[in-house]
Order: sequence, then C-alpha cells, then structure tokens
Amino acid sequence: MDLPSALQTFRSFTDQVKIFSDDDWHRLASQFALYPAGRKVTITPAGEAERYLYFVVEGVQRVFYFDDENREATLVFTYAPSFGGVIDSMVLGGPSKYSYETLTPSLFLRAPYRQIEMLRKEMPALDEMMQTGVMSALSGILERLAEIQCFTSEEKFRSLMGRSPHLLNLVPHKYLANYLGIDPTNFSKLVNRIRF
Repeated sequence: MDLPSALQTFRSFTDQVKIFSDDDWHRLASQFALYPAGRKVTITPAGEAERYLYFVVEGVQRVFYFDDENREATLVFTYAPSFGGVIDSMVLGGPSKYSYETLTPSLFLRAPYRQIEMLRKEMPALDEMMQTGVMSALSGILERLAEIQCFTSEEKFRSLMGRSPHLLNLVPHKYLANYLGIDPTNFSKLVNRIRF
C-alpha cells in the first residue's frame, strides 16, 4: 500500500471519531510516514521510551510483558485499523515496561509523538480525538480486567472470538491462550469444541 492510500485509510478511521478541517487534516497527515515491519519484529523493546504514535494499516501486533522470572504475558493485540504502540510510555515519556512486536508482516503510519503533541496544542480537534482514544483504551482495559477476573475459560474464549475472530487464523494459538490466561491444552480443546 502506498502512502496516499494508507493516509486515506487513516482519515476514514479518524473521521469516525472526529472530523478535521482539510487544513488540520493535512497538517496532521504531514507528520506520518509509512513504516513497514516484517513478522516477529520488536518495534518497541521494554526499557526504551515509546517515541512514536503508530496507526496500524496492515498486520497484527501484540504488547507483552516479561516478569523477573521470565514469565510472559500477552496484554494487547493491535490490528488494522487502529492505533498501536505502548501508549503509557508514549504519553508519560518514561521507559516502557512492555514490548511491542509484530506477529505478522505489518505496515504502519508512524509519526514522532513530540510532533503530535505540538499539534495537539494548536488543534482542538486533534486533542479531542486523542482524549477520546485514551478513554476508549481505558474502557477496553477495564472490560478486559473484568473478563480476566470473572469469566470462565470458555466465556473468555467466546468473548475474544466475538470481538476479533480473525485472530484465530493469524496469531499463534500460544499467544491467544496466554492473552486469555488459559492453558494451551485447554485452549486447543476450546478451539476444537466451539465453532465460529
């Protein structure tokens, strides 16, 4: 996909949240460049600050965490069309506790977050869109926490398949099982028993 097509996808996405004037849209779009990445590429490693705002044009990615005992937790999947990256590190400016990696070949629009922050001060529509995006992400995290703490394995699986059924064919099942907090063997049983 070329830059004009990717930017059109981005504009269609942003128009669902906030309509920009043509002038504001061009100022925002001028900050973004195409950023391709192959499969299993670490975009943002733990310990480094997230310096870019990503918009996913193609592919599937994940944000994950390793603890001191080298246990892994897949926290979030991102895919087109949506924003991606380690949002807390980007907004707060500190080193990331999490890593962001591609699971499939991916294409992003990427803009330096400092430039976006400068534009936010000048463009109320961008500021409003960013606030809406952060609140939407927070809402999704709260929903996910409720699922993790209250749902059975089958309910977690059904919920994920209701939201993102395409992930079953794109993402290795070990990551999906980890994301849901389900033993991989039990996850395989659910895949074989429940049809979508």
